[in-house]
Amino acid sequence: MKRSLYSNLFGILIILAAVILAACGGQPAAPAAPAATTAPAEPTATTAAASSAVTSTTTTTETAPVTSTAATTETAATTETAAVTSTAAVTATSAATTTGAVTATGASTATSAAPAVNLDELVAAAKQEGTLSIIAIPHDWCNYGEVIDSFKKKYGLTVNELNPDAGSGDEIEAIKANKDNKGPQAPDVIDVGFAFGPQAVEEGLLQPYKVSTWDTIPDDVKDPDGYWYGDYYGVMAFMINKDVVANNPQTWADLLKDEYKAQVALSGDPRTSNQAILSVQNASLAAGGTLEDPTAGLEYFAELNAKGNLVPTIANNALVARGETPVRITWDYNALAGADSFEGNPPVEVVIPTDGRLAGVYLQAISAYAPHPAAARLWEEFLYSDEGHLLWMKGYCHPIRFNDLAKNGKIPQELLDKLGVDKDQRGNVKAGTYETSIPGVFAAGDARLLELRQCVGVFLLTH
Repeated sequence: MKRSLYSNLFGILIILAAVILAACGGQPAAPAAPAATTAPAEPTATTAAASSAVTSTTTTTETAPVTSTAATTETAATTETAAVTSTAAVTATSAATTTGAVTATGASTATSAAPAVNLDELVAAAKQEGTLSIIAIPHDWCNYGEVIDSFKKKYGLTVNELNPDAGSGDEIEAIKANKDNKGPQAPDVIDVGFAFGPQAVEEGLLQPYKVSTWDTIPDDVKDPDGYWYGDYYGVMAFMINKDVVANNPQTWADLLKDEYKAQVALSGDPRTSNQAILSVQNASLAAGGTLEDPTAGLEYFAELNAKGNLVPTIANNALVARGETPVRITWDYNALAGADSFEGNPPVEVVIPTDGRLAGVYLQAISAYAPHPAAARLWEEFLYSDEGHLLWMKGYCHPIRFNDLAKNGKIPQELLDKLGVDKDQRGNVKAGTYETSIPGVFAAGDARLLELRQCVGVFLLTH
């Protein structure tokens, strides 16, 4: 979902440095309204970038190798992604118009209840349209292959899959490039990094819609007017081919060691991939940087490149399996699903680095120019239903309505076991895993909020 080709990572990081430092003023920006919390609720996170390019195919088959299972920090089958949550999130609010201004507060913004949805009428309207166009959704990401197949089987719609390996920035550009296009190149819906939602609202690219389960989505991960809403989240991890790597790196600093020469790779282009830019931000925190100033992360990757440890390609499961990128920096759900797909050949272990941890939230939204608006709304209804959320969980993703599902006993024990969550805790994190905190939020009305949000919309995870 979030990859794009590049040939010279060092050059890209220089570009990224200019972009981020310009957005963040080149200095650690002091929050006008600092806040910090550690309360169970539901996490938010991310940073962003942008680019272009869209290609398309209508498919029903998987587009990329599946991703993984394995151990966190050299143990078997426990993941540390459970229900990490928080209350004082960086919350975006927008005006009722599509181009409304975005502001922020240090607490959840009150949202109105979703209007009643007549699902039968919506299904009928979607079937009349006949098609749904999605973008940047590989089948091996969050079990999306099964999600797509289940949606098609349930409603009988054709799903047109655009550029599965695109990044979040590419998705935004695809909407812009197809405003007047009602053909197959125009996406109906997007699944992007958290910071891209307010950006798209600001640019008038989204239309509001509140799904039937709206009230069970935490306020701090949804736009109060329904322009975007968090869908799932995970934690940054190292996916390691044990046929190639003898000693698992446990920290970002470990990756600089000589034993990992020509072994480490990112899973996307930092100019457009939310996953890649958060990898840089994560490394920055580990190297002593701040959320406001990611320079330390840029310097870290420059050093990793100079030492010859960074492989200048975008890692995927096939490259991990062949040993060409035996240490892949990726979301834990990608790594764990990938290890499952390998079935032990090669053996894979998944490590959550012990320094500078991040949780990243993605979000859903409907294009303001969607050629198939009813199909788009039906897709969102399916994703945010119990059925859709449980399908995401099968791919190791932590769905945004996790706490509600757990509280009402909707999650099968085998899925709780898969995520390493104790059913009795109803989605709270097991002792010894994670708590969340938010380092700061910017005051409402800050003219630089959208740019600065790229640097602060992140959760720090610590023991």
